[in-house]
Amino acid sequence: MLSCNMKSAIIVLVVTLHLCMVTSSSSESRARHKRAWIIDSFTIEEENPGPFPYRLGKVHVDRDYRVKFILLGDGVDEEPVGILQIDENTGFISVLGKVDFEKHRVLKLKFEARNASNEELDTRLGVEISILDINDQVPTFQKQVYEVTIDESQQQGTGVLTVMATDFDRPGTLNATVEYKILSVTPITSNAEFFIEETGRISFKGCLDYEKANKYTIVVEAKDRGEKVQLSSSSTVIVNVLDKNNYLPVFNGVTGLGRVKERESGMSPLRIHVTDKDTKGTAAWRVRYTIKGDRQGNFEIQTDPETNDGILTVVKPLDYELASVKQLSIIAENEDPYFSCELKKKTSGALWKVINIDADPGKGKVPVFVSSNVTILVEDINDPPEFTFTTREVVVDEDASIGHYLETFTASDPDGKSPNDFEYIKGDDPGNWVSVDPKTGAITTVNALDRESPYVVNGTYLITLYAVDKGEPPMTATATLTLHVTDKNDNLPQLQSNTISMCLSDDATMTNISAYDLDDAPYSGPFRFELVGEDKDKWSLDTNYGTTVNLIKKSTVYAGFYKLQLKVYDQQERFSVQNITVAACDCSISQDCSARAAASKTQINSSAIGIVFAALLLLLGILLLGLLLTCGREKTEFPFSSDTGDVLLSSNIETPGTDCKIPETPQLVKQDQSKTATQAAQGLHGQNGTLIQSSNQQAAISNQQSLQTSTLSGHHSASSRGGALFLKKEALTSLVSQRLSSIQAFEEELCDYDPKVYTCEEDLVVNPELDSISVDEGSFVPDDLLYLGPRFQTLATICSPTPTQP
Repeated sequence: MLSCNMKSAIIVLVVTLHLCMVTSSSSESRARHKRAWIIDSFTIEEENPGPFPYRLGKVHVDRDYRVKFILLGDGVDEEPVGILQIDENTGFISVLGKVDFEKHRVLKLKFEARNASNEELDTRLGVEISILDINDQVPTFQKQVYEVTIDESQQQGTGVLTVMATDFDRPGTLNATVEYKILSVTPITSNAEFFIEETGRISFKGCLDYEKANKYTIVVEAKDRGEKVQLSSSSTVIVNVLDKNNYLPVFNGVTGLGRVKERESGMSPLRIHVTDKDTKGTAAWRVRYTIKGDRQGNFEIQTDPETNDGILTVVKPLDYELASVKQLSIIAENEDPYFSCELKKKTSGALWKVINIDADPGKGKVPVFVSSNVTILVEDINDPPEFTFTTREVVVDEDASIGHYLETFTASDPDGKSPNDFEYIKGDDPGNWVSVDPKTGAITTVNALDRESPYVVNGTYLITLYAVDKGEPPMTATATLTLHVTDKNDNLPQLQSNTISMCLSDDATMTNISAYDLDDAPYSGPFRFELVGEDKDKWSLDTNYGTTVNLIKKSTVYAGFYKLQLKVYDQQERFSVQNITVAACDCSISQDCSARAAASKTQINSSAIGIVFAALLLLLGILLLGLLLTCGREKTEFPFSSDTGDVLLSSNIETPGTDCKIPETPQLVKQDQSKTATQAAQGLHGQNGTLIQSSNQQAAISNQQSLQTSTLSGHHSASSRGGALFLKKEALTSLVSQRLSSIQAFEEELCDYDPKVYTCEEDLVVNPELDSISVDEGSFVPDDLLYLGPRFQTLATICSPTPTQP
């Protein structure tokens, strides 16, 4: 028993303790007295089933007065509440319920001793009650199901997966110690065996084989080492095996012609077939092809993703003359590197004996592949010619003479034909400047060259040439000749504008004149200007040298338009005389004299165009009117004066007669211009009643708006026109003279005309049948023409006699 001055003390109660007791002193005496506290060792077993309550122990306090015991803390008024209580009179501690070690491993309490008579605190001390752990926690895995994927090529001994289980019993005790064990593996294969280490790491022995098992299901157990009872749980591990390349592709033939024509590309002469036992569509199954022996790069090979075949394609044309046969080596390897694992011996307690082959180039290993040789035949076809050089450049003066030699292009035939089997043809020659010798390929000029031609760009002119062989089919080669055309002084200076305007002023006024030359230096500007002509004294030049000079008006120039002449010299003193129109005007009225002149011209031009259109419309109206009057069925009489002695009778009163034929060769009667009128009249009334009509008369009468006379058309008889006129010569002469004069142009003579003879008989002289219808000139009266109907019927009968009945 210890003595101390402390009012209270904290003691861990595991065994019986002797504590320092602090006695309270009254106000009369502060003397210290030695007292004794006795507390039993207190422990509570986890999950004790009872029955409750049961006594845990007793606190003994030696006092002269009655002591009241009070218990506070864990298990009383703090969590877990209601587990412990103390008898305040006797000091016995009782357990009222179960305690979970995993939640409360120690209960911390406070004991107080008070004077029962006055509640004065005597002593306060702390107590810890330990909870004894029992094996009541089952080991728990982090996952109920684990899943992992590993390569088929993974070697034995490497980790597949690590599992972990946790036991929440008291750490460091057997109850919390966990051991792992594989309960089962599905499927069981002879080539591989799974095992688990103390740490929960799962691995395997032997060789994985995707073709034998592509998935394993492993059941793992976790068990603790409890003394009285062992608790355990299990989890499932799923191991997926990924197929890798443990089978090489195998060649099993080719298809295709194995032939290709030279100079062809894009075609496939062969298809290479392979088989592979790995899973279709995976990188272990897919084949990658390469070609050996193709130094010129004529071929490429692609993999058919559906069949794994190799498709050989020509990507660069072959040349039969270089090689008629191509020997190629086709190499086939999978996208995944090849590996193999061979089990040699199983051993207990250690890894098995196996032989591994790893051909991964990424690990510095030598790749494994298979190869096959193929032969491609090259077929000969007509090759195009080849120029010795395809481009040439020649410098030539633009004033080169016609026939000037430029260049010779020569071609050869890769097929070995002679140069005579070629024909050289000119291609592009936009200016048609040159010719090409079809045998030699020599190019010469045939027209004058012009550096200022639109076909010359930056001084160069392009010509294309073709060499065409005589093979089947004909083949062509192309060459280009570039002509660098040097400039000559073949163009004269010109003005930018030949019309300028100038304002009138009391002071001297000026305007700009600019010149240009199509030639280049030194055959162009700057220029020298010189005024020439009659009006040069009224004008002057501010400076006479440059590309632009000032034209100055003198005081003697008034408003109006002036024609000036200006000599413009280039640097070589070649000149041209340029005409300039200067419009001078009062600028207070118009700021632009040239605009006024243009407006005036526009008005004049508009008036002229209006007159032209009006004339055309008038002419068209006359023609339409003539057409309507000529073609109309109803005829109107043409009024005329009888004072002139003319005779006009209606001719549309007779019934239609019968047409008579026109002679094949009409008699032509030459006329004299001075006797035109008289002869025209005679043409109307010939001997023996013959009717004659002049073509000029017909035109004149038609122009008088359908003058209805008795003239007959060349295709109809007199009766078909409805009548005929038999007039005296004097009367007809007067009538015809009047009509012909109406169509005669001023100061021009009428042309001679040839009258046409209309008759029913070929003999013009002897025709007695016409005597019965003839009119005697001596007894002719104009009114007799109104009663000629019977005579026309007789004429019709003579012209067209009625056929005799058989």
